[in-house]
Amino acid sequence: MSGFEFIFSLMGLLLGLALAEGLGGLSRALKASHRVRIGWPTALLGIFVSCDVVSFWMYGWALRDQLPISWPVMFGGFLITGVYYICASLIFPDGDAGLDDLDGHFERNRRKVLGGIMLCNAALLTVTILLFPGYPIFNLRGLLFTWSFFPLALLAMLVKDRRIIIAALLLLITTYPASALTA
Repeated sequence: MSGFEFIFSLMGLLLGLALAEGLGGLSRALKASHRVRIGWPTALLGIFVSCDVVSFWMYGWALRDQLPISWPVMFGGFLITGVYYICASLIFPDGDAGLDDLDGHFERNRRKVLGGIMLCNAALLTVTILLFPGYPIFNLRGLLFTWSFFPLALLAMLVKDRRIIIAALLLLITTYPASALTA
């Protein structure tokens, strides 16, 4: 087993559980859709978090040769992937929670979810800058796909206007396939 395989056995497990938690919440919500309205903000937040978990997984692969086997790397990876799991678990309520509309649940949890995802991305960006000092994050592509993340996520986190939140989440979601197409 390589060092990367050892490190990523823990991180991959937690990232997989985060995806399963988000997908499980979505499937429970869809099963209850005859009595519970999901709403665009909740659905978009779920898609956004899933995209970000997958992109973190991809960054893990890109950093595989640079990650030393050490307690700080293992514990830091555990903290970040644990935050991803918690964020994914907050998107949808447990069971139907007696709700007839998920918008209230979304409003109670979106700041926690978006704040956690921003924390994970800030940690990833810091590690990338430290391990790859020449990594091109200050070029046009980096500006469009890396640095646009933080203002858009902050906007979705802080504003109250549902239309702006939806627009910010849609823009965030589109950066993932757009980034892959321009790689």
